Amino acid sequence: MSSGELLSIEPQELKFPFELKKQISCSLQLSNKTDNYVAFKVKTTNPKKYCVRPNTGIVMPRTTCDVTVTMQSQREAPPDMQCKDKFLLQSVIANPGATGKDITPEMFNKESGNLVEECKLRVVYVSPPQPPSPVQEGSDEGSSPRASLSDNGNMNASEFAPVSRAYVEPQDKSSEAKALISRLTDEKKSAIQQNDKLRQELELLRREGSKGHSSGFSFIFVVIIAFLGILLGYLINRT
Repeated sequence: MSSGELLSIEPQELKFPFELKKQISCSLQLSNKTDNYVAFKVKTTNPKKYCVRPNTGIVMPRTTCDVTVTMQSQREAPPDMQCKDKFLLQSVIANPGATGKDITPEMFNKESGNLVEECKLRVVYVSPPQPPSPVQEGSDEGSSPRASLSDNGNMNASEFAPVSRAYVEPQDKSSEAKALISRLTDEKKSAIQQNDKLRQELELLRREGSKGHSSGFSFIFVVIIAFLGILLGYLINRT
């Protein structure tokens, strides 16, 4: 647990049970150790990869606040399951009765003379929980090598960027595939409409032929109907 003057943060490592193509979340608990209202802000070195809820907020005196950090689904595993991403949690005393709407970026600006407390958190990937094995009892399942600590204290606050509250999942279908499906659907509808129109016209001709007792009409009618059936079947199969 980090024990700063304003907030205590638990845990110090953001542990994600890493799985490919799966969204993963972990939680932080912020405890206000003072009798003051404390504002906080979360930043990261990789803002496109994570979302934080809430990414800013107020912790009232002697209370706690839970923060959820969500990592987007990853398509590739990092080498040796090591992650270089870092988080920075900044905290500063706020005015009594302050709310989240009162938080401004200037509050966390040290150059303005504000006393800003900072805590750096590292990201650790761990193996997802495995079902118990009857053969290998007592094995350390779920553990993995931790990220190196050598660079934990050497990163400047300028390397961190604010994180968003949410993100948009990437589109799975390409625009070309959607356009092709739309075009084939339109062709199918058009073919069905033309077939219905021709059937109506042929029915009208058949009735007129029946009145005139035309001997050659029946054969022509059968040929046309067969041709339309083949054409309609071909167009439908294309979709």
